[in-house]
Amino acid sequence: MSAEPIANPLGPVRGPTPPRRSGRLVPVLAFLLAVLCVSTVALTATLRSTVVSPGFYQAVLDEESAYDRLYSEVLVDPEISPVTRDLLAHLPVPEALVTSNIKVVLGPATVRALTDQQIDAVTGYLRGDRDELRLTVDLAPVLENLADLARVYFGDLVADVQGRDQPDFERFTADLAAGLDDLKEGRAPELPRLPLTEDQADRATDALLTAVPERQRTALRPEIEVALGEGDVATALAATAAAALSDGSRSAAADLRDILQDGTWDLTATLTAAGADLTALEQARDTIRFLTLLEVLALTLALAALVTLWFTGPAAPARRLMRLGQALACAGVLTAAVVLLARLITGGRLFGTPASWAPSVTSLVDDLQRNAVSQAVATGLGAALTGLVGGVLLTGAGWALLVRPDRMPTPTPTAVRTAAAGVACAALAGVLVVPPVFGPSAPRQCQGSSRLCDLRYDEAAYLTSHNAMSTTADRFIGPLQDPDITTQLNTGVRALQLDTYRWESPEDIAARLDSPEFTAEQRRLITGAVDKANPPREGLWLCHGVCRAGAIELVPALEDIGDWLRAHPTEIVTLIVQDDISPEDTEEAFNAAGLDDLLYTPDADPNAPWPTLEEMIDSGRRLVVFAEKADGPAPWYRNFYRYGMETPFAFRSPSEMTCAPHRGGTGKQLFLLNHFITNAGGSRLDAGRVNTRDRVLERTRACEAERGSPVTFIAVDYTTIGDALGAVNELNSRRTQDD
Repeated sequence: MSAEPIANPLGPVRGPTPPRRSGRLVPVLAFLLAVLCVSTVALTATLRSTVVSPGFYQAVLDEESAYDRLYSEVLVDPEISPVTRDLLAHLPVPEALVTSNIKVVLGPATVRALTDQQIDAVTGYLRGDRDELRLTVDLAPVLENLADLARVYFGDLVADVQGRDQPDFERFTADLAAGLDDLKEGRAPELPRLPLTEDQADRATDALLTAVPERQRTALRPEIEVALGEGDVATALAATAAAALSDGSRSAAADLRDILQDGTWDLTATLTAAGADLTALEQARDTIRFLTLLEVLALTLALAALVTLWFTGPAAPARRLMRLGQALACAGVLTAAVVLLARLITGGRLFGTPASWAPSVTSLVDDLQRNAVSQAVATGLGAALTGLVGGVLLTGAGWALLVRPDRMPTPTPTAVRTAAAGVACAALAGVLVVPPVFGPSAPRQCQGSSRLCDLRYDEAAYLTSHNAMSTTADRFIGPLQDPDITTQLNTGVRALQLDTYRWESPEDIAARLDSPEFTAEQRRLITGAVDKANPPREGLWLCHGVCRAGAIELVPALEDIGDWLRAHPTEIVTLIVQDDISPEDTEEAFNAAGLDDLLYTPDADPNAPWPTLEEMIDSGRRLVVFAEKADGPAPWYRNFYRYGMETPFAFRSPSEMTCAPHRGGTGKQLFLLNHFITNAGGSRLDAGRVNTRDRVLERTRACEAERGSPVTFIAVDYTTIGDALGAVNELNSRRTQDD
């Protein structure tokens, strides 16, 4: 019998089993997916923290000093003058004052607020927080300022016609009504004939033509010269008025009425009507929504890929750690490569500017684009670095376990898994969280700029309004400022020189009128007002020498300053008081105005270091008050000349200005530069000469070199004439760079 073969219980004998292709493929796919998804999370987080973040755009604008450059570069560009004329609604304002008046009508604070509104509207729409894109501009403050400006210049025109320092609007209205009645009856208005010499007629013609658009002056001049040469004032004024109020002014006003509804400008409708394509924003909104979903999906897949990579990795835990680390490091490298490639492709510019744009506008827009791209690149590289560092840590830990000395204790598998999961999750969280946390955001503001926060109070420069209460808006005789105090603060003034008084008796007036600041005509007008209908009033007032020449109540004015400070929590204001009332009365007035929580108390030692602007703002004590005479008893009410020094102030011409020591001597921490002309009162013409940016900077540097101390307060008449604010901003910019 043949023997039966014995069956092998283990089955047929086979050769070595080759590794399955699918077993190698899963770890590779998991590795690639982890790299791609982690990089996607980093890039989408970067886009989300820049493109749809209001703080990103605000940071870019602030870094490029965009608001300062708007006034110092753009609005002084001759090629932009048609725009500035439109912003002034074609008011007949002398060309030399246009840019200064822009600061009144459209002040820096207003521009910043309006810009922030549009940034919030656009980014909110892109994020999906708003269902529709609606860009609206609240023009109420602009219209109020425009009305104030029109009233100032209309008042000057009326006063010139009447031959007065202050306009008599009631008389002007009555004369105008009578003239209209004459016209209705077919009679020519009875305006006085005024014989003029040839020279007087020429000068009067020049004066009238300043109210006429420049393109019409040449054609209109002969008619006005002939009329004035014959003493026919009516014809000259009629011709001037017809040209000054021609279609430019009327159409601007009509356009303004058409686009405004309750003081609100619907910018979206205006852009659409002008042919602007807003579908790009709609497409961007859809893209942002997609990126948000993509980020969530990528984060989920990245976690799944990293888990898969761990469980399909080599048997040795150390090599699994290295595999995870390599995936995260590669993701960091890939993210950095994409970011840098995008930077290379864009060249730092997202779009080209049309050749028709003014050079100043092109320069500003290009700088903003480059800054925005640089900020976005820095944010993306930060996220990439997080992934790279996490990957390097894991790879290094795995390598250390592989080459550890024999005496080093071997970690348990559980400890290795825990460490790996912790570092991987931290790196993944980092690429997600780093962009919004450490990316650019709205910077901390101090006096309108993030760069000033680290300056001490005595290191900064402040535009100072000389006799700030003496304004055209408040009907002072011989005013030294145009807008009221609140508007001055809105246009960049940060220190106010105020004169406090009680209403004077007739005997007091006689003595005060001897001041060289009053002309003979002003003395006559004031005396007439005293004799007729201006009896003494009780209470405390802000006056300029003589309260009957103009006065505003002290406590309400202080309340306005307090309201402004509370509405602008990152600003500091200084008052330098020419005190003709007692310190006790002053303290009582500040208490009545409710300013106790805002008042800053200087160190009793005048040589002690001042705090930084940021420290003062954080404390809430942002109102510094000095007196020319008093020193206390309130601890916050200190004599200025203990802490500061000044230059002389009685200059009769620009050539007389010096840096010689005056009150306060030398060697003080605070330095007041009196930069105005007093020659029988203030002068707009002189203000136009000395308030230029170059003139202010030139004298400031000369006095700083002579005194060996930085100028703190630059006091000027007519702060809205010239560009003293631009000079102050330049000084502060340089001081932050030197700091």
